[in-house]
Amino acid sequence: MWIKIAEGVMIPFIGTSLGAACVYFLKGDMSERLNRALAGFASGIMVSASFFSLLVPALEQSSGMGKLALVPAVIGFFIGMLFLLVLDVLIPHIHLNHSEEGLKSGLKKTTKLVLAVTLHNLPEGMAVGIVYAGWMYGNTEISIMSALALSVGIALQNFPEGAIVSMPLQAEGMPKNKTFLYGVLSGVVEPIGALLMIFAAGFFLPILPYLLSFAAGAMFYVVIDELVPGMAEGEHSNVGTICFAIGFVLMMALDIGLV
Repeated sequence: MWIKIAEGVMIPFIGTSLGAACVYFLKGDMSERLNRALAGFASGIMVSASFFSLLVPALEQSSGMGKLALVPAVIGFFIGMLFLLVLDVLIPHIHLNHSEEGLKSGLKKTTKLVLAVTLHNLPEGMAVGIVYAGWMYGNTEISIMSALALSVGIALQNFPEGAIVSMPLQAEGMPKNKTFLYGVLSGVVEPIGALLMIFAAGFFLPILPYLLSFAAGAMFYVVIDELVPGMAEGEHSNVGTICFAIGFVLMMALDIGLV
């Protein structure tokens, strides 16, 4: 069991690391069109994962509450959004698609950029941990394959995030090995967050629907606050919307096909 859990929580981290490795194969900064495409693809995966892997199981687990079955999902979702909002305000970082609007904290731009991607990776790691905890404790609404589907989906959307944190640093003249290291470090929070949620879930198992919805709300915050603006930045283009649809359908297929 623990081997499967270890594999599951490491898959998203591997996705981030592979994205960071783009500094060894690509030159210069990413084009606006590519940035839009990656933001759209990541958004589609995160929205789909939030719905099919988190909100739907939360609603199914609360079905015994009758007409009040919606309550855990609603409360957990809003608390997750609020949690990320607080972190967004308190942690000095650069908004990925508005890099010159970093908070005035005295920190280097490099540090703010790494903190930005780290902040994005936290809810994703928590989501993976919560789903694997549900499977580990025998929740009938969550299978090992659905947990694996979530890990793979998040790894796919972590690939562009790893590139987003590394490529701009390389464009500014930072050595490739150092930019790769920063990209990898930004993803370390995912397995840590996942394992913390797995160990804590044993104490909070009765409120698992709230935790699943909490993770969904946190992921939605990242999509709305950071990724969606990146799809619409600059001149009008449909590439972000198209890639959003591809990401959404791909994650949906993973979640449904692997269950």
